[in-house]
Amino acid sequence: MRVGLDSNTGETLTGWDECAQSLNCIAQTAIGSLVLNRTFGSDIPDLLDRPQNSPTIGRYFTALARAFRAWEPGFRLTKITPTRLGSDGGVGFDIAGVFYPNGHLGDYSNPQGQSVQVAPAGMIAVGA
Repeated sequence: MRVGLDSNTGETLTGWDECAQSLNCIAQTAIGSLVLNRTFGSDIPDLLDRPQNSPTIGRYFTALARAFRAWEPGFRLTKITPTRLGSDGGVGFDIAGVFYPNGHLGDYSNPQGQSVQVAPAGMIAVGA
């Protein structure tokens, strides 16, 4: 069973809630910014404040897909939907996919469809 701590309250998180927090952490963390794990994170922070045009949006999609594939073994991405592409450079995405409760242990049985909203500025909401 997945277990972690809520980054805001310090309370215990389990299952999908812990995975959703992990996805947000991955999206928010710039590659090279963690001293003990320089490869962790995504290229999303480097894309902020760029023009919100088709090439940049494609880079967001690629950055999210690569980062989730590399760093979240309990989640397989199936769909990315932009929910906010502001003229101020702010972004937000609805991420849908398949959650595997024990995927972090290599067990890909019991798949569950889930979705979460991610934004580089922080976690917005978690939905099922």
